[in-house]
Amino acid sequence: MTTTAPGTPNTSTTPTADPPLADRITGSLVGAAVGDALGGPVEGYAPEQIAERHGGRVHGIVGPWNGDRWRTARPIAPYHKGDGHVTDDTLMTHALIRVYATVRDHLDAYAVADHLVPDLMTNPRWIPELEAEALPLHRVFLAEKWLVARLHYGHVDPREAGAGNIVNCGAAMYMAPVGLVNAAHPRGAYAEALDIAGAHQSSYGREAAAVFAAAVAAACTPGATPTSVIDACLALAKDGTRAAIEAVAEVTARHTDFETALAPIRAAVAPFDTVGPDYRAPSLGARRPSRLHTIEELPVALGMLLVGAADYRRTVLGSVNYGRDCDSIATMSGALAGALRGAAAVPAEWAGQVAEASRLDLHGPATVLASVAEEVFARDMRRRRAHESAFASLTAAR
Repeated sequence: MTTTAPGTPNTSTTPTADPPLADRITGSLVGAAVGDALGGPVEGYAPEQIAERHGGRVHGIVGPWNGDRWRTARPIAPYHKGDGHVTDDTLMTHALIRVYATVRDHLDAYAVADHLVPDLMTNPRWIPELEAEALPLHRVFLAEKWLVARLHYGHVDPREAGAGNIVNCGAAMYMAPVGLVNAAHPRGAYAEALDIAGAHQSSYGREAAAVFAAAVAAACTPGATPTSVIDACLALAKDGTRAAIEAVAEVTARHTDFETALAPIRAAVAPFDTVGPDYRAPSLGARRPSRLHTIEELPVALGMLLVGAADYRRTVLGSVNYGRDCDSIATMSGALAGALRGAAAVPAEWAGQVAEASRLDLHGPATVLASVAEEVFARDMRRRRAHESAFASLTAAR
């Protein structure tokens, strides 16, 4: 089932109204969590496999791929993905928000070492996919466990700790809060996320984290559209990340429905993706540092934002039915659509189901981050005025 009839034209990409910052933050964070939960149960599969398994396209919350066998079907990942459960994407996003709530200022790689890592290691929380209270460390993927190994046990300089980790979307998937704190300032979001992500990733994984944060910041700009978000990304992105976004954007200009766009988007991003055609059997060169490549998730999320014209349902369902790492793709595209359109854009029935199934307050973190964003902006203004005053004194005629 598709979200719109094939050939339905894209309507204007201009939002019907400009939501205030707090509403954009709520829309982005709730939108990211709902996208994550929608994509989780079909993560790792091709669009054709998804359609066969579900008798058509996924158009809402579905159960685990392996039904009641979810605990044992994939021993390396014994998680209850589905039924509205969020994954590690949301767990890490909320963990980063807690760091902002503690520091109440811009973050850097040291904030990851001083606050995020101890939180993962010492504060048990309800983990939806484990259906139990546990340390977040026990759920996060190996690329996130790297943070603990390198920063807590290895005592590595936080600014360099990401070097050597597999290059994937692990850092990018939880960078929406950075863009929201730097709302309407993509360059600031890019720089801050690049610093934060240095503790976690290197190469194009770190670059994607910075570009995604910039995209979220751009989506918060009054009057922003999917096209202006892409333009902001292209103004900052480097190397293969930039080339892949360009390639996907060019392809999506010819599509108005995700059904026809699935294969062309995959073909456009494939030359830049190191994983290869079989997501569960990565190529020999998968996830290795390179200036020529990119993570797949970010360009696809941006492409689906264009195809869906920032309509939340169309954007996120396109991301989900793309398959492969679709929980992270839908997390990113959901964050962007929510930032552009505000909280009302996210279907209330989906948000309610996800909050209940995951035993998670989806709105509380947004309220916290909104207050932090206002405090940080006030700090920035004071710092800017002090700099302006000092510079004026330095350049005053003598």
